[in-house]
Amino acid sequence: MDQFLITGGTPIKGEVNISGAKNAALPLLAAMILAESPTTLNNVPTLQDVRTLIKLIEGLGIVIEKQGDTVTCNTKTINSYFAPYDLVKTMRASILVLGPLLARFGEAEVSLPGGCAIGSRPVDQHLKAFEAMGASIVVENGYVKAKAPEGGRLIGCNHTFDMVTVGGTENVLIAATLVKGTMVLENCAKEPEVVDLANMLVAMGAKISGIGTSTMTIEGVESLHGCEYSVVPDRIETGSYLAGALMSAAVFGEGDVTCHRTDEKLLSPVIKKFKEMGANVTTGEDWIRVQMQGRPKAVDIRTTPHPGFPTDMQAQLMAACCLAEGTSTIIENIFENRFMHVPELRRLGAKIKVDGHTAIVKGVEGFKAAPVMATDLRASMSLVMAAAVAEAGGKTLLDRIYHIDRGYEDVENKLRGLGVVIERVKSK
Repeated sequence: MDQFLITGGTPIKGEVNISGAKNAALPLLAAMILAESPTTLNNVPTLQDVRTLIKLIEGLGIVIEKQGDTVTCNTKTINSYFAPYDLVKTMRASILVLGPLLARFGEAEVSLPGGCAIGSRPVDQHLKAFEAMGASIVVENGYVKAKAPEGGRLIGCNHTFDMVTVGGTENVLIAATLVKGTMVLENCAKEPEVVDLANMLVAMGAKISGIGTSTMTIEGVESLHGCEYSVVPDRIETGSYLAGALMSAAVFGEGDVTCHRTDEKLLSPVIKKFKEMGANVTTGEDWIRVQMQGRPKAVDIRTTPHPGFPTDMQAQLMAACCLAEGTSTIIENIFENRFMHVPELRRLGAKIKVDGHTAIVKGVEGFKAAPVMATDLRASMSLVMAAAVAEAGGKTLLDRIYHIDRGYEDVENKLRGLGVVIERVKSK
Protein backbone atom coordinates (compact mmCIF):
# COMPACT_ATOMS: atom_id res chain seq x y z
CA MET A 1 0.00 0.00 0.00
CA ASP A 2 1.31 3.46 -0.91
CA GLN A 3 2.15 6.16 1.62
CA PHE A 4 3.34 9.76 1.39
CA LEU A 5 6.57 10.79 3.10
CA ILE A 6 6.46 14.57 3.59
CA THR A 7 9.40 16.61 4.87
CA GLY A 8 8.40 19.79 6.69
CA GLY A 9 9.98 23.20 6.71
CA THR A 10 9.32 24.57 3.22
CA PRO A 11 6.90 27.40 2.31
CA ILE A 12 3.91 26.58 0.09
CA LYS A 13 4.06 29.01 -2.84
CA GLY A 14 3.84 29.08 -6.60
CA GLU A 15 1.37 28.34 -9.37
CA VAL A 16 -0.71 25.26 -10.13
CA ASN A 17 -3.15 24.20 -12.87
CA ILE A 18 -6.53 22.94 -11.68
CA SER A 19 -8.11 19.79 -13.11
CA GLY A 20 -11.71 19.09 -13.99
CA ALA A 21 -13.95 18.45 -11.01
CA LYS A 22 -14.28 14.84 -9.92
CA ASN A 23 -17.70 15.57 -8.45
CA ALA A 24 -18.86 16.93 -11.81
CA ALA A 25 -17.13 14.40 -14.05
CA LEU A 26 -18.79 11.36 -12.42
CA PRO A 27 -22.45 12.36 -13.03
CA LEU A 28 -21.51 13.61 -16.52
CA LEU A 29 -20.00 10.20 -17.32
CA ALA A 30 -23.16 8.51 -16.06
CA ALA A 31 -25.32 10.84 -18.15
CA MET A 32 -23.50 9.71 -21.31
CA ILE A 33 -25.46 6.44 -21.01
CA LEU A 34 -28.55 8.37 -22.14
CA ALA A 35 -27.11 9.44 -25.50
CA GLU A 36 -28.12 7.51 -28.62
CA SER A 37 -25.18 8.94 -30.58
CA PRO A 38 -21.49 9.36 -29.58
CA THR A 39 -20.54 11.78 -26.80
CA THR A 40 -17.21 13.49 -26.08
CA LEU A 41 -16.36 14.80 -22.61
CA ASN A 42 -13.28 17.01 -22.14
CA ASN A 43 -11.31 18.12 -19.05
CA VAL A 44 -11.92 14.77 -17.32
CA PRO A 45 -9.43 14.22 -14.47
CA THR A 46 -7.35 11.05 -14.28
CA LEU A 47 -8.47 9.65 -10.94
CA GLN A 48 -9.27 6.28 -9.44
CA ASP A 49 -12.99 7.09 -9.15
CA VAL A 50 -13.11 8.07 -12.83
CA ARG A 51 -11.34 4.85 -13.84
CA THR A 52 -13.80 2.84 -11.74
CA LEU A 53 -16.88 4.42 -13.29
CA ILE A 54 -15.49 4.04 -16.83
CA LYS A 55 -14.86 0.36 -16.10
CA LEU A 56 -18.40 0.00 -14.78
CA ILE A 57 -19.87 1.67 -17.88
CA GLU A 58 -17.67 -0.49 -20.11
CA GLY A 59 -19.06 -3.54 -18.32
CA LEU A 60 -22.52 -2.62 -19.62
CA GLY A 61 -21.25 -3.30 -23.15
CA ILE A 62 -20.76 0.39 -23.94
CA VAL A 63 -17.70 1.48 -25.92
CA ILE A 64 -16.01 4.09 -23.73
CA GLU A 65 -12.40 5.24 -23.83
CA LYS A 66 -10.27 7.84 -22.06
CA GLN A 67 -7.29 9.41 -23.81
CA GLY A 68 -5.60 12.21 -21.90
CA ASP A 69 -8.37 14.30 -20.40
CA THR A 70 -10.95 13.33 -23.07
CA VAL A 71 -13.53 10.55 -22.79
CA THR A 72 -15.48 9.30 -25.80
CA CYS A 73 -18.56 7.13 -25.43
CA ASN A 74 -20.82 5.19 -27.81
CA THR A 75 -23.79 3.36 -26.26
CA LYS A 76 -25.02 1.48 -29.33
CA THR A 77 -23.47 -1.81 -28.16
CA ILE A 78 -24.96 -1.81 -24.64
CA ASN A 79 -26.00 -5.33 -23.65
CA SER A 80 -26.33 -5.24 -19.86
CA TYR A 81 -28.15 -3.19 -17.21
CA PHE A 82 -26.28 -4.75 -14.27
CA ALA A 83 -23.71 -2.92 -12.10
CA PRO A 84 -21.88 -5.47 -9.91
CA TYR A 85 -20.83 -5.13 -6.28
CA ASP A 86 -17.11 -5.55 -6.92
CA LEU A 87 -17.05 -2.19 -8.73
CA VAL A 88 -19.83 -0.28 -7.00
CA LYS A 89 -18.53 -1.11 -3.50
CA THR A 90 -15.46 1.10 -3.96
CA MET A 91 -17.29 4.27 -4.94
CA ARG A 92 -20.54 5.88 -3.89
CA ALA A 93 -21.10 7.67 -7.18
CA SER A 94 -21.62 4.33 -8.95
CA ILE A 95 -25.29 4.56 -7.97
CA LEU A 96 -25.56 7.33 -10.59
CA VAL A 97 -25.85 4.71 -13.36
CA LEU A 98 -29.23 3.67 -11.93
CA GLY A 99 -31.09 6.73 -13.24
CA PRO A 100 -29.90 6.66 -16.86
CA LEU A 101 -30.28 2.87 -17.20
CA LEU A 102 -33.80 2.95 -15.77
CA ALA A 103 -34.85 5.94 -17.88
CA ARG A 104 -33.46 4.79 -21.21
CA PHE A 105 -33.86 1.03 -21.03
CA GLY A 106 -36.67 0.63 -18.49
CA GLU A 107 -34.70 -1.53 -16.07
CA ALA A 108 -31.55 -1.63 -13.98
CA GLU A 109 -29.88 -3.73 -11.30
CA VAL A 110 -27.24 -1.83 -9.35
CA SER A 111 -25.39 -2.80 -6.20
CA LEU A 112 -25.78 -0.58 -3.18
CA PRO A 113 -22.70 1.67 -3.11
CA GLY A 114 -19.62 2.06 -0.93
CA GLY A 115 -17.11 4.91 -0.67
CA CYS A 116 -15.89 7.24 2.07
CA ALA A 117 -16.76 6.41 5.66
CA ILE A 118 -18.14 9.85 6.50
CA GLY A 119 -21.65 8.97 7.50
CA SER A 120 -24.48 6.82 6.21
CA ARG A 121 -25.34 8.94 3.14
CA PRO A 122 -28.31 6.69 2.26
CA VAL A 123 -29.72 6.39 -1.26
CA ASP A 124 -33.34 6.41 -0.10
CA GLN A 125 -33.90 9.86 -1.61
CA HIS A 126 -32.97 8.47 -5.04
CA LEU A 127 -35.31 5.48 -4.68
CA LYS A 128 -38.27 7.48 -3.35
CA ALA A 129 -38.14 9.73 -6.40
CA PHE A 130 -37.95 6.82 -8.84
CA GLU A 131 -40.96 5.19 -7.14
CA ALA A 132 -42.84 8.48 -7.45
CA MET A 133 -42.05 8.31 -11.18
CA GLY A 134 -43.79 4.93 -11.38
CA ALA A 135 -40.81 2.59 -11.04
CA SER A 136 -41.03 -0.61 -9.05
CA ILE A 137 -38.06 -0.84 -6.68
CA VAL A 138 -36.89 -3.96 -4.85
CA VAL A 139 -33.78 -4.02 -2.67
CA GLU A 140 -32.51 -7.53 -2.02
CA ASN A 141 -29.16 -9.21 -1.50
CA GLY A 142 -27.47 -5.80 -1.56
CA TYR A 143 -28.82 -4.83 -4.98
CA VAL A 144 -31.36 -2.27 -6.14
CA LYS A 145 -33.60 -3.86 -8.79
CA ALA A 146 -35.65 -1.24 -10.61
CA LYS A 147 -38.20 -1.45 -13.43
CA ALA A 148 -40.04 1.32 -15.22
CA PRO A 149 -43.84 1.13 -15.37
CA GLU A 150 -45.64 -0.65 -18.20
CA GLY A 151 -44.60 0.91 -21.48
CA GLY A 152 -40.99 1.24 -20.36
CA ARG A 153 -40.96 4.98 -19.58
CA LEU A 154 -40.86 6.72 -16.26
CA ILE A 155 -43.75 9.12 -15.65
CA GLY A 156 -43.33 12.80 -14.87
CA CYS A 157 -44.69 14.07 -11.56
CA ASN A 158 -44.15 16.68 -8.85
CA HIS A 159 -41.56 15.47 -6.35
CA THR A 160 -39.93 17.16 -3.37
CA PHE A 161 -36.75 15.77 -1.87
CA ASP A 162 -37.01 15.29 1.90
CA MET A 163 -33.54 16.76 2.26
CA VAL A 164 -31.06 18.51 0.00
CA THR A 165 -29.11 15.73 -1.73
CA VAL A 166 -26.51 16.31 -4.43
CA GLY A 167 -26.35 12.70 -5.62
CA GLY A 168 -30.11 12.29 -5.44
CA THR A 169 -30.71 15.47 -7.43
CA GLU A 170 -28.23 14.35 -10.09
CA ASN A 171 -29.56 10.80 -10.40
CA VAL A 172 -33.19 11.85 -10.62
CA LEU A 173 -32.46 14.78 -12.94
CA ILE A 174 -30.71 12.44 -15.39
CA ALA A 175 -33.67 10.05 -15.36
CA ALA A 176 -36.25 12.84 -15.59
CA THR A 177 -35.02 13.97 -19.00
CA LEU A 178 -36.79 10.99 -20.65
CA VAL A 179 -40.02 10.92 -18.62
CA LYS A 180 -43.44 10.80 -20.17
CA GLY A 181 -44.89 14.24 -19.45
CA THR A 182 -43.34 16.85 -17.17
CA MET A 183 -41.28 16.43 -14.00
CA VAL A 184 -41.09 19.12 -11.31
CA LEU A 185 -38.27 18.57 -8.81
CA GLU A 186 -38.26 20.66 -5.63
CA ASN A 187 -35.69 21.12 -2.85
CA CYS A 188 -32.94 20.36 -5.39
CA ALA A 189 -29.25 20.74 -4.63
CA LYS A 190 -27.76 23.85 -6.26
CA GLU A 191 -24.07 22.92 -6.27
CA PRO A 192 -22.01 23.96 -9.32
CA GLU A 193 -21.62 20.29 -10.23
CA VAL A 194 -25.43 19.92 -10.43
CA VAL A 195 -25.58 22.99 -12.67
CA ASP A 196 -22.83 21.51 -14.86
CA LEU A 197 -24.82 18.29 -15.24
CA ALA A 198 -28.01 20.15 -16.16
CA ASN A 199 -26.13 22.20 -18.77
CA MET A 200 -24.70 19.08 -20.39
CA LEU A 201 -28.11 17.41 -20.45
CA VAL A 202 -29.50 20.49 -22.23
CA ALA A 203 -26.65 20.20 -24.76
CA MET A 204 -27.82 16.59 -25.31
CA GLY A 205 -31.36 17.76 -26.09
CA ALA A 206 -33.03 17.81 -22.67
CA LYS A 207 -35.57 20.51 -21.78
CA ILE A 208 -34.77 21.83 -18.30
CA SER A 209 -35.74 25.13 -16.70
CA GLY A 210 -34.79 26.48 -13.27
CA ILE A 211 -31.16 25.37 -13.52
CA GLY A 212 -29.21 26.59 -10.48
CA THR A 213 -32.36 27.00 -8.36
CA SER A 214 -34.04 24.71 -5.85
CA THR A 215 -36.89 23.94 -8.29
CA MET A 216 -36.22 22.46 -11.72
CA THR A 217 -38.86 21.64 -14.30
CA ILE A 218 -38.06 18.98 -16.89
CA GLU A 219 -40.17 18.38 -19.98
CA GLY A 220 -39.57 14.79 -21.00
CA VAL A 221 -38.25 14.08 -24.49
CA GLU A 222 -38.24 10.85 -26.51
CA SER A 223 -34.45 10.57 -26.71
CA LEU A 224 -31.18 12.38 -26.17
CA HIS A 225 -28.24 12.71 -28.56
CA GLY A 226 -24.52 12.96 -27.97
CA CYS A 227 -22.61 16.23 -27.64
CA GLU A 228 -19.16 17.62 -26.84
CA TYR A 229 -18.82 19.13 -23.39
CA SER A 230 -16.12 20.14 -20.88
CA VAL A 231 -16.12 19.39 -17.15
CA VAL A 232 -16.23 22.43 -14.84
CA PRO A 233 -12.99 23.18 -12.88
CA ASP A 234 -12.60 21.51 -9.49
CA ARG A 235 -13.51 24.11 -6.85
CA ILE A 236 -12.40 21.83 -4.00
CA GLU A 237 -8.97 21.17 -5.51
CA THR A 238 -8.67 24.93 -6.05
CA GLY A 239 -9.57 25.75 -2.45
CA SER A 240 -7.28 23.04 -1.11
CA TYR A 241 -4.16 24.47 -2.75
CA LEU A 242 -5.10 28.06 -1.96
CA ALA A 243 -5.51 27.16 1.73
CA GLY A 244 -1.84 26.22 1.70
CA ALA A 245 -0.96 29.91 1.27
CA LEU A 246 -2.58 30.74 4.62
CA MET A 247 -0.83 27.88 6.40
CA SER A 248 2.52 28.81 4.88
CA ALA A 249 2.09 32.44 5.96
CA ALA A 250 1.37 31.36 9.54
CA VAL A 251 4.71 29.56 9.79
CA PHE A 252 7.04 31.35 7.35
CA GLY A 253 5.58 34.87 7.41
CA GLU A 254 4.19 34.84 3.90
CA GLY A 255 2.22 32.65 1.53
CA ASP A 256 1.43 33.08 -2.16
CA VAL A 257 -0.44 30.53 -4.29
CA THR A 258 -2.03 31.06 -7.72
CA CYS A 259 -4.46 28.55 -9.23
CA HIS A 260 -4.96 28.60 -13.01
CA ARG A 261 -7.72 27.03 -15.15
CA THR A 262 -10.29 27.66 -12.43
CA ASP A 263 -13.26 29.96 -11.78
CA GLU A 264 -13.63 32.22 -8.74
CA LYS A 265 -17.45 32.17 -9.08
CA LEU A 266 -17.40 28.51 -8.03
CA LEU A 267 -15.57 29.33 -4.79
CA SER A 268 -17.31 32.42 -3.39
CA PRO A 269 -18.01 31.18 0.18
CA VAL A 270 -14.44 29.88 0.56
CA ILE A 271 -12.89 33.08 -0.81
CA LYS A 272 -15.00 35.01 1.66
CA LYS A 273 -13.44 33.04 4.55
CA PHE A 274 -9.94 33.54 3.15
CA LYS A 275 -10.55 37.29 3.22
CA GLU A 276 -11.95 37.14 6.77
CA MET A 277 -8.73 35.39 7.80
CA GLY A 278 -6.72 38.30 6.43
CA ALA A 279 -5.71 37.05 3.00
CA ASN A 280 -5.44 39.23 -0.08
CA VAL A 281 -7.40 37.53 -2.87
CA THR A 282 -7.13 38.64 -6.49
CA THR A 283 -8.88 36.97 -9.44
CA GLY A 284 -8.96 36.97 -13.22
CA GLU A 285 -10.98 35.26 -15.90
CA ASP A 286 -9.53 31.83 -15.14
CA TRP A 287 -7.24 32.28 -12.13
CA ILE A 288 -7.28 32.98 -8.38
CA ARG A 289 -4.32 34.22 -6.32
CA VAL A 290 -4.17 34.15 -2.52
CA GLN A 291 -1.43 36.14 -0.76
CA MET A 292 -1.00 36.22 2.99
CA GLN A 293 1.33 37.96 5.44
CA GLY A 294 1.72 36.55 8.95
CA ARG A 295 -0.67 34.34 10.88
CA PRO A 296 -4.30 34.23 9.73
CA LYS A 297 -7.13 35.42 11.96
CA ALA A 298 -9.45 32.94 13.63
CA VAL A 299 -12.87 32.54 11.97
CA ASP A 300 -16.15 30.75 12.53
CA ILE A 301 -17.25 28.29 9.85
CA ARG A 302 -20.59 26.56 9.40
CA THR A 303 -20.96 24.04 6.56
CA THR A 304 -24.24 24.20 4.64
CA PRO A 305 -25.48 23.20 1.19
CA HIS A 306 -24.47 25.46 -1.70
CA PRO A 307 -24.26 28.46 -1.81
CA GLY A 308 -23.03 28.09 1.79
CA PHE A 309 -19.60 26.93 2.91
CA PRO A 310 -18.88 23.49 1.37
CA THR A 311 -18.34 20.52 3.64
CA ASP A 312 -15.59 19.34 1.28
CA MET A 313 -13.45 22.35 2.33
CA GLN A 314 -14.03 21.98 6.06
CA ALA A 315 -10.93 19.90 6.83
CA GLN A 316 -8.59 22.15 4.82
CA LEU A 317 -9.85 25.31 6.53
CA MET A 318 -9.65 23.59 9.91
CA ALA A 319 -5.96 22.92 9.27
CA ALA A 320 -5.47 26.62 8.50
CA CYS A 321 -7.43 27.58 11.63
CA CYS A 322 -5.07 25.38 13.67
CA LEU A 323 -2.34 27.96 12.94
CA ALA A 324 -4.52 31.08 13.28
CA GLU A 325 -4.36 33.73 15.99
CA GLY A 326 -7.22 33.08 18.39
CA THR A 327 -9.92 30.43 18.58
CA SER A 328 -12.09 29.27 15.67
CA THR A 329 -15.42 27.47 15.82
CA ILE A 330 -16.30 25.00 13.06
CA ILE A 331 -19.79 23.51 12.84
CA GLU A 332 -20.31 20.54 10.48
CA ASN A 333 -23.94 20.31 9.35
CA ILE A 334 -23.69 17.93 6.39
CA PHE A 335 -22.00 14.66 7.44
CA GLU A 336 -22.10 13.29 10.98
CA ASN A 337 -18.66 11.64 10.89
CA ARG A 338 -16.66 14.36 9.20
CA PHE A 339 -14.38 15.21 12.11
CA MET A 340 -12.37 11.98 11.79
CA HIS A 341 -9.29 14.01 10.77
CA VAL A 342 -9.26 15.79 14.17
CA PRO A 343 -7.27 13.08 16.01
CA GLU A 344 -4.74 13.09 13.16
CA LEU A 345 -4.31 16.88 13.29
CA ARG A 346 -3.87 16.57 17.06
CA ARG A 347 -0.99 14.16 16.42
CA LEU A 348 0.64 16.99 14.49
CA GLY A 349 0.21 19.34 17.47
CA ALA A 350 -3.19 20.91 16.83
CA LYS A 351 -5.42 21.94 19.76
CA ILE A 352 -8.97 20.92 18.88
CA LYS A 353 -11.94 19.97 21.03
CA VAL A 354 -15.00 18.33 19.51
CA ASP A 355 -18.52 18.37 20.93
CA GLY A 356 -20.97 16.69 18.59
CA HIS A 357 -21.09 18.66 15.34
CA THR A 358 -18.88 21.48 16.71
CA ALA A 359 -15.09 21.72 16.77
CA ILE A 360 -13.31 24.38 18.81
CA VAL A 361 -9.88 25.09 17.32
CA LYS A 362 -7.31 27.02 19.36
CA GLY A 363 -4.49 28.34 17.20
CA VAL A 364 -0.93 27.11 17.73
CA GLU A 365 2.32 28.49 16.33
CA GLY A 366 3.25 25.43 14.29
CA PHE A 367 2.83 21.73 13.56
CA LYS A 368 5.15 18.88 14.52
CA ALA A 369 5.95 15.89 12.30
CA ALA A 370 4.28 12.59 13.19
CA PRO A 371 2.89 9.48 11.49
CA VAL A 372 -0.75 10.10 10.52
CA MET A 373 -3.54 8.39 8.61
CA ALA A 374 -5.86 9.76 5.93
CA THR A 375 -9.45 9.21 7.02
CA ASP A 376 -11.33 10.41 3.94
CA LEU A 377 -10.72 12.12 0.62
CA ARG A 378 -10.68 15.79 1.67
CA ALA A 379 -9.09 15.23 5.08
CA SER A 380 -6.13 13.76 3.23
CA MET A 381 -5.16 17.14 1.79
CA SER A 382 -5.47 18.91 5.15
CA LEU A 383 -2.90 16.49 6.57
CA VAL A 384 -0.56 16.89 3.58
CA MET A 385 -0.57 20.68 3.90
CA ALA A 386 -0.09 20.52 7.67
CA ALA A 387 2.85 18.13 7.28
CA ALA A 388 4.42 20.36 4.62
CA VAL A 389 4.61 23.38 6.94
CA ALA A 390 5.56 21.34 10.02
CA GLU A 391 8.92 21.65 11.79
CA ALA A 392 11.91 21.99 9.47
CA GLY A 393 13.29 18.59 8.52
CA GLY A 394 10.51 16.75 10.33
CA LYS A 395 9.23 13.73 8.39
CA THR A 396 5.54 12.86 8.39
CA LEU A 397 4.42 9.49 7.02
CA LEU A 398 0.85 9.65 5.73
CA ASP A 399 -0.92 6.30 5.46
CA ARG A 400 -4.01 5.26 3.43
CA ILE A 401 -3.34 7.74 0.64
CA TYR A 402 -5.68 5.83 -1.67
CA HIS A 403 -8.20 8.37 -0.35
CA ILE A 404 -6.30 11.31 -1.86
CA ASP A 405 -5.79 9.42 -5.14
CA ARG A 406 -9.57 9.33 -5.51
CA GLY A 407 -9.90 13.10 -5.72
CA TYR A 408 -6.65 14.91 -6.58
CA GLU A 409 -5.10 14.42 -10.02
CA ASP A 410 -1.29 14.27 -10.32
CA VAL A 411 -1.13 15.37 -6.69
CA GLU A 412 2.58 14.81 -6.01
CA ASN A 413 3.76 16.82 -9.02
CA LYS A 414 1.35 19.65 -8.30
CA LEU A 415 2.48 19.80 -4.67
CA ARG A 416 6.14 19.71 -5.65
CA GLY A 417 5.44 22.64 -7.97
CA LEU A 418 4.29 24.53 -4.87
CA GLY A 419 7.48 23.68 -2.98
CA VAL A 420 6.21 20.72 -0.95
CA VAL A 421 8.84 18.03 -0.34
CA ILE A 422 6.79 14.87 -0.88
CA GLU A 423 7.60 11.31 -1.92
CA ARG A 424 5.36 8.32 -2.60
CA VAL A 425 6.70 5.24 -0.83
CA LYS A 426 5.59 1.66 -0.33
CA SER A 427 4.52 0.67 3.17
CA LYS A 428 6.82 -1.79 4.90
